[in-house]
Amino acid sequence: MSKDPYEPRRGLSERVTVAGSELVDYVKQLVAEGNVRRLIIRKPGGATLLEIPLTAGVAVGGALTLLAPIIAALGAMAALITKFEIDIQRSDEQTEDKNDPNVLP
Repeated sequence: MSKDPYEPRRGLSERVTVAGSELVDYVKQLVAEGNVRRLIIRKPGGATLLEIPLTAGVAVGGALTLLAPIIAALGAMAALITKFEIDIQRSDEQTEDKNDPNVLP
């Protein structure tokens, strides 16, 4: 059975807790990795503060430039709140490509 290229792909997700002072650097690091589709920043109680969709294929430098106002807002929130939870939704394209017989190594 072949896969439909237009079928939405499931990704990997994880939740991490980050200290307020480390929030901005951690978000920049995640954006630089390039395989993150969406970041959801929450208070420790679970209330969503900010949801950042990241487009796959956007150059890292361009993404950081476009996210500059959001990163500034994160810095302001980090000064007020001591801990954050970040939901990270990653693209699993690398995993699928390894199993695809049509992709050359």
